[in-house]
Amino acid sequence: MSRNQNKNYLILSYIRNKIKNMLDVNHIKTVLRSNQVMVENVKVVHRDFDFYDGANFVLVGVRRAGKSFLLFQQMQHLLNIGKTWKNMLYVNFEDDRLLGFETSDFERLLEAHASMNGSDEHPIMFLDEIQNIEGWHKFARRLADHKYQVYITGSNAKMLSSDIPTTLGGRYVVKTIFPYSYHEFLNVHGIHFSDDQTYLTTEKAKLNRCLEEYMTYGGFPECATLPAKTEYLMSVYQKIYLGDIASRHKVENTFALRLMFKKLAESIKQPISFTRLTSLISSTGTKFSKSTAINYMEYSKDAFLVLPMQNMADNFTERETNMKYYFVDNGIISLLTLDNQTTLLENMVATALWRKYEAFVNTVFFYNHNIEVDFVVPEHGLAIQVCYDLGEEGSETYIRETQALLKLSKKFSAYKRLIILTYSEREYQINLDNKTIEVMNVGKWMLRNESGIAKV
Repeated sequence: MSRNQNKNYLILSYIRNKIKNMLDVNHIKTVLRSNQVMVENVKVVHRDFDFYDGANFVLVGVRRAGKSFLLFQQMQHLLNIGKTWKNMLYVNFEDDRLLGFETSDFERLLEAHASMNGSDEHPIMFLDEIQNIEGWHKFARRLADHKYQVYITGSNAKMLSSDIPTTLGGRYVVKTIFPYSYHEFLNVHGIHFSDDQTYLTTEKAKLNRCLEEYMTYGGFPECATLPAKTEYLMSVYQKIYLGDIASRHKVENTFALRLMFKKLAESIKQPISFTRLTSLISSTGTKFSKSTAINYMEYSKDAFLVLPMQNMADNFTERETNMKYYFVDNGIISLLTLDNQTTLLENMVATALWRKYEAFVNTVFFYNHNIEVDFVVPEHGLAIQVCYDLGEEGSETYIRETQALLKLSKKFSAYKRLIILTYSEREYQINLDNKTIEVMNVGKWMLRNESGIAKV
């Protein structure tokens, strides 16, 4: 090839690449514009979440918890107070129209937005499910360094774990998003709770039905108003354990993984060690080692499906290897167990506490050493027992639950707030040995805790 031919080839290659890049930018512009129309028209149910000013956010959590809708909520809020699409850029990286999107294409997002709006002003960036793009964190850091305001979501704890502050250099606030709280669930159904309100018989009946429904089917936002709840929950569960866990981590023995979840659901009310879990699963004839159990558990925590809780009374090693495990949503438990009212009740309280105290592993514990107490929050001097029905004074359940709290408060004087949560509507106080135990309805406790009426 002559020098002139080589020069012409380079010029043609440059022109082709420019045309390809222009087409790519135009394609991205089409995606961005369709996203704008979608955001403007989507119906958003307001959730109890505050994006405070001056911070960049990473929203993490289990699949279908409503992270994207929180972005929609914030974008609609900004549009309502005078912002326009010149000021905002939204993209969902699970959009099949962006198949093949690579790290180098991030810059084209900014080019496409600038081209659409004729402005180089920094848009507020809303980046949905960004973990799908390899090297996403470098772009996120660059945006923060250049003073962009950024909102990020994702479902893969590979990017959404305690490593994020390190990965992103402390530039982002990490918030875990859970399925609906009970307060949000009632709002969706048009019920607005007031602790001193006198409810009509029909209103009480509706409130009780909602509590039963929430306890049984959980709070996945899309499920809240669906009539066919079980089918929806099964589809979400399949996506989490086959997609987010099995496929992502190349788990070949999906039967053992599914069996592990079933055993965890059946064991919610007591701690379970890896040795015990391995034995339970191996007894079915399935090949399953302790190291496999540990790996599967880490995968499950990474997908935000399983929430671990440590025993306050254990030493460090035992705390890590002999924990209680709860599920992020009661609906998953209903798929895995039968005759499970007490299990669902305790799991519901655990997730309510998790929402309140996000640093769960270091804040909320159970206590099991000669005394068994379901939940303790040392920093707040709080101890909680959970039972479906406390029974009358002198009954076996009454004695077991009250004595456990009394013994704990005598052993550790810091525990001054003693609560028994039940499904019963009856609320009262028990005075024993100069201690006061509050017996509370679990639904009202969650609402007081979640709505700010009377924080526990």
